[in-house]
Amino acid sequence: MSPSAHEHRAFRPQDMGAQTPSGMPVHKYAPYQPIGLEDRTWPSRQLTRAPLWGSVDLRDGNQALLEPMDVARKRVMFDLLVSIGFKEIEVGYPASSQDDYDFVRHLIETDSIPDDVIIQVLCSMRTDAIDRSVDAVRGARRAVLQYINPTSVAQRRVVFRASREETVALALQGTRHAVHLQETLRETELFLSYVPESWSQTEPDFGVEICNAVQEYCAPRTDHTLRIALPTTVECFPPHELADRIEYTCRNLAYRERTIVTLHPHNDRGSAVAASELAILAGVDRVEGCLFGNGERTGNVCLPTLAMNLFSQGIDPMLDLSDLDRVRAVVEECNQLPVSVRHPWVGDFVYTSFAGTHQDAIAKGLKDREERGDPDAVWDVPYLPVDPRDIGRSYQALIRINTQSGKGGIAHLLRTTRGLVLPRPLQIDFAHVMQKLCERRGGEVSAEELWEFFAERYVAAGTDPDEGAAGAPGIPASDWVPGDWKNSANRVFATWAIPGAVHGVTVERLQGRPGYAAFCEAVLDGRSLWGVGLHEEEAEAVRRAVLAAARRARDEQPSTPRATPAAPAKEPAKEPAKEPAA
Repeated sequence: MSPSAHEHRAFRPQDMGAQTPSGMPVHKYAPYQPIGLEDRTWPSRQLTRAPLWGSVDLRDGNQALLEPMDVARKRVMFDLLVSIGFKEIEVGYPASSQDDYDFVRHLIETDSIPDDVIIQVLCSMRTDAIDRSVDAVRGARRAVLQYINPTSVAQRRVVFRASREETVALALQGTRHAVHLQETLRETELFLSYVPESWSQTEPDFGVEICNAVQEYCAPRTDHTLRIALPTTVECFPPHELADRIEYTCRNLAYRERTIVTLHPHNDRGSAVAASELAILAGVDRVEGCLFGNGERTGNVCLPTLAMNLFSQGIDPMLDLSDLDRVRAVVEECNQLPVSVRHPWVGDFVYTSFAGTHQDAIAKGLKDREERGDPDAVWDVPYLPVDPRDIGRSYQALIRINTQSGKGGIAHLLRTTRGLVLPRPLQIDFAHVMQKLCERRGGEVSAEELWEFFAERYVAAGTDPDEGAAGAPGIPASDWVPGDWKNSANRVFATWAIPGAVHGVTVERLQGRPGYAAFCEAVLDGRSLWGVGLHEEEAEAVRRAVLAAARRARDEQPSTPRATPAAPAKEPAKEPAKEPAA
């Protein structure tokens, strides 16, 4: 079939799974209408720096809690946000509740706001709400007053029963009052930020019209930077459409060079992070959100996710997330809500692999990086987009063992927790053992349990220092024949031949700790029986490995008559022992 014929092929139902109509009332919902920005420029841009961040955990996030935070929990959250590096923090809706008003006053009257941090409050367009909010921030060094009025078609028709012209008039009425109060403040530098609430459901041309009406009034009356906040109050179209509407708005916004444009994304479609990234490309200067995505309905955009996305591309996020687990713990305590184990970047399992192929690739990637010896080299470990240590995690939980795990993960855990570098055949042997064990008992095997199972099978029989050379408990001396074994450095060790078996021994230094690990493979009746010896002295490690292998040979063939002791093999059946690593 020619390429052109393939491109125009009409697929038949029998070529695919036979999907059937859902029966759901799709007729009730209208598709979004694209703005049709054909000369868009944002797709060719690339993120190169972090946006300005605005935390709304103490307002939008707090309003979404079943049990809103009290002053003590709010203060803990505020101090956390400051410590991370937020310079603009929305601290409440003081016109809506006495608790919010009291908390704003607490921060100001206790002089708890650092000089480089700007607090922000939100209020509706009513003059009494603006008065109350401005009174709440009085005495702060710097503050932002965000004042809002809904602008969407549904809000104008159903809630306010107002025309476009009447909606613009309401916005200007509130703006005039806010500018008047701004001019009367002496001790507080007050910034005004206009918010066309429900902007995502507002006609794009009307969104620009009402923002420009506010801009035209404010610009001649203030030297301050102008601010417009565009909320996706309900996320109702794909991220690329949001980017088009942001670029359209930024192109047509009056006094754009003097204006900070903020995006306040919600996550109704589950794409707030992607939408925010595209909106930044399209011209947004500042992004508001919450730690780990708390907020009404499906939440606000998760700011740590956005920041870590930048970090993983080599861009300074301008937020200190080097102890991300501590941040999560504080947020969970303040919000009384758990963070999912699969939450991007911070969940318990996001740097953990259970699958054998993933574990093997991670283990090899970490080992390669270790051998290269450059901790600042570009990070390129498979399945790990960042180095877990950069956000406060250790490598300990990267690999966890269950029925899906493989030899690579098991070997990695034994190397990193016990310093053991297992020969590959032993990795395979033990992986089969663990697979059956996990299938039988179910669930996960911890690193400590993994070691206990390994030691019981391969090591335990050879670790008692009182087990003598001539004979050990349960193994008659007649079953042992003195023999010689030489390593690659021609050092001779007195060992013992295993009756009826050919055996070889390799030795490795333990990684990250003193001592040696010796691995003895005894091939008996075509089966490999492994023993492992551990000791600070190399010769003693070898003795213990052979003893452990001999015990396995005895224990696994209890009914077989004992054969006449065989002379030691002149050459090991397997590879000779390696030179101990430096």
